[in-house]
Amino acid sequence: MGDNLDDLYRDIIMDHYKYPRGKKKLEKADVKNEGKNPVCGDEIEVSLKVNSGKVEDISVECIGCAISVASGSMLADAIRGKTIDEVKKIAANIKAVLIGEKAEEAVELGDLEALEGVNKFPVRVKCALLSWTTLIDGLEAWETGEGKNGSTTE
Repeated sequence: MGDNLDDLYRDIIMDHYKYPRGKKKLEKADVKNEGKNPVCGDEIEVSLKVNSGKVEDISVECIGCAISVASGSMLADAIRGKTIDEVKKIAANIKAVLIGEKAEEAVELGDLEALEGVNKFPVRVKCALLSWTTLIDGLEAWETGEGKNGSTTE
């Protein structure tokens, strides 16, 4: 990436860190999961209201580093209004981008592209992935009927 693109991505990440989207309490969530990254102390709670197979509302409450908070904020922006299948495709793309692999199915990532540079810093990849793994683990538990509350530790 060029310096201008790096600066743009840095600005996007800092905007999401300073003004996180989805940071609110969500009453009567259908999906709720907590995640922790014990290595750096990041903690997150992702809650979803699902209606007719779509994410109607989302809450992402994260305490942690700029990358972790920004990734959770971007997650909130990216999946609101999407179907569960679309959410899974976006999550798979983000995971691929973060670990330096090619995504199986192309998806428009928008601001999420700013996370691409994180794969240059392996210690930060888990920070960026925390919100996404917490989301997917929560969705899997909800879909299999294992309950709406869970916990993920990276």
